[in-house]
Amino acid sequence: MTHADQIAKQLNVKPSQVAATIKLLDEDNTVPFIARYRKEMTGSLDDEQIRIIADELIRLRALDDRRAAILSSIEEQGKLTDELRDAITSAVTMTALEDLYAPYKKKRRTRAMVAREKGLEPLADLILKQDFGSPEEFAQKFLNDQVTTIEEALQGARDIVAEVISDNANVRSTLRSKALKSSTVHAEKIKDAADEKRVYESYYDFSSRVDRLLPHQILAVTRGEKEGVLRARVEIPERDWLDAIESEFEQDIVSPFADQLALAIQDCAERLLLPAIERDVRREKGEGADNHAIQVFATNLRALLSQPPLANQVALGIDPGFRTGCKVAVVDATGKLLDTGTIYPHEPKNDWKGSINTLQDMINRHHITLITIGNGTASRETEKLAAEVIRGFDTPREKHAGLLNHQPTKYLIVNEAGASVYSASALARAEFPDLDVTIRGAVSIARRAQDPLAELVKIDPKSIGVGMYQHDVDQTALNHALDGVVESVVNHVGADVNTASPALLTHVVGIGPKLANNIVAHRDANGPFKSRAALKKVTGLGPKAFEQAAGFLRIRDGANPLDATAIHPESYEIAEAVLERMGMSKKSPLKERASAIEALTSKTSVEELAKELNCGVPTLKDVLEQLVRPGRDPRADAQTPILRSDVLKAEDLLTGMQMKGTVRNVIDFGAFVDIGVKQDGLLHISQIPRGTVLKVGDIIDVEIQKIEIERGRISLGWAK
Repeated sequence: MTHADQIAKQLNVKPSQVAATIKLLDEDNTVPFIARYRKEMTGSLDDEQIRIIADELIRLRALDDRRAAILSSIEEQGKLTDELRDAITSAVTMTALEDLYAPYKKKRRTRAMVAREKGLEPLADLILKQDFGSPEEFAQKFLNDQVTTIEEALQGARDIVAEVISDNANVRSTLRSKALKSSTVHAEKIKDAADEKRVYESYYDFSSRVDRLLPHQILAVTRGEKEGVLRARVEIPERDWLDAIESEFEQDIVSPFADQLALAIQDCAERLLLPAIERDVRREKGEGADNHAIQVFATNLRALLSQPPLANQVALGIDPGFRTGCKVAVVDATGKLLDTGTIYPHEPKNDWKGSINTLQDMINRHHITLITIGNGTASRETEKLAAEVIRGFDTPREKHAGLLNHQPTKYLIVNEAGASVYSASALARAEFPDLDVTIRGAVSIARRAQDPLAELVKIDPKSIGVGMYQHDVDQTALNHALDGVVESVVNHVGADVNTASPALLTHVVGIGPKLANNIVAHRDANGPFKSRAALKKVTGLGPKAFEQAAGFLRIRDGANPLDATAIHPESYEIAEAVLERMGMSKKSPLKERASAIEALTSKTSVEELAKELNCGVPTLKDVLEQLVRPGRDPRADAQTPILRSDVLKAEDLLTGMQMKGTVRNVIDFGAFVDIGVKQDGLLHISQIPRGTVLKVGDIIDVEIQKIEIERGRISLGWAK
């Protein structure tokens, strides 16, 4: 099958769709661009399907390159038979290819190599053929200066046989398949190994069949080994490895060479085959666990980046701390820094009253409507402070003093993961060269509520903290997946080219870091862009980059209203033709467009209209949607965060109490939910209704099932 055929079968789509996508990818088109603006060619494949095609194409082409190298190597050795060529040509995985190549692959000096150099291969062939005659008598013929005893000759021959068996592709494939189903993984604590917090206690004496291992168990055992706490091994049943070998190298019990083969088989298993298969099993299970963990992280990251912005909020960000105080930063509704400071409400200074006065003064001077608190050290103690500050505005004394903020102030706990990474980065230094590192973190915390996407793209995705074992998995694969998520979300939402930071513009397809800086530099030197076409004047932004990026860049209040939509410039003629048929202009009121489009499509079907306008149906549908809701932020459909005005303690909770909570992290065994107390509650997977898929940021109704204050644990159930 062709690559398109193979991938189409995997995705259950038409080969023609995949072939068209491959052609577009080979022409240097980006995934978001293909998904959004080449639907006619791909049959409307979505972003995820196209990413799978791109990744599979890389894998299959790497397989082809390796296949060609293997064929060339074996041919150079003069050992390439038609049967072997066919087997190599039809191999569909890298593992299968390497199995076939094993007998011909250059190895470090082995016992079998030494035996062959001593001329013992003919004796090994007799063992493999289970010939008749005395092994000792045959071995006598191979004695020389290098081989001085019969036992040495037989041992050398058995070394060759053991390697031949171990290198047999069918043996390896059969045994690997059996081992992945019925072998057992054992883990144990290394004697005297330090594990003070008993992190790996569940694995001190652990056994599980390989096919029943959960991804987080594999990752935990692997990490425990790396940290020198655990020792793990894979035990393969004797019946399995013996069956796999004997299916290819059967003993003839009447042959005098049967015992020699039996000894070679035992040696092969213990010294060569089982260690190799154990490595294969652990690698394959490890890769599976890695892929699962990466997918969990990617899913959580997508949900986090897709949370809706809290528009029109003047925010006060607090980066909590004890000894060094709480760093405070105020930003206006556009994220511009207005004020900074440090308060010391907690130990050792305990300046609670002074801290309240400082915050109240900031709220009144800047008309702050939202307090955002990082969820790290001292976060819940600082939450009490915020709640008291907010309550203070409701007292008659404060009202009399004229200190009441006209718009109610609320507070929100935000995930501060990565704030310290951002604050020490070159990007933060360039943005706030005169600010202390710790204050920059408070700015980031304030902005995270205003526009999570715009702020979080400034941070290495691995540092955002919504993953599981992210530092243990394949880092190249993790970076690839997370970069894909960031790219996907940024381009799904779009970016205002006149307000976006270089960090955000970098993730718009076709741009990248250098062009992003060039765009901002051009904007700073020449003022806001008036049109998408004006982007062509930016140094380094050529026709291909413009084609890929233009549809994802928005220009509000520009010369052409279509520049504020997701309609690509290449489709402006179609949009204008539709507007003309409706008797409207590009500046016609939006309220009138919906009814006009409905009237137009009731007279002429979308299919007929597309044919008349000489365009594809998917493109026309996208144009019609954008004419009704131009530049609409898709994040608007998501639930907005829960804003609070008072604090709740674990002691306030009662079993059976029902309340709303925000999903903070989704992992294999459930979800952690912020219900407004110091520690998140665990909603175990057994409590989540079948078919329900939770994601980070979801607002759900939960019921308190169990409270363990001394252990800092809260168990949640799904509210009926």
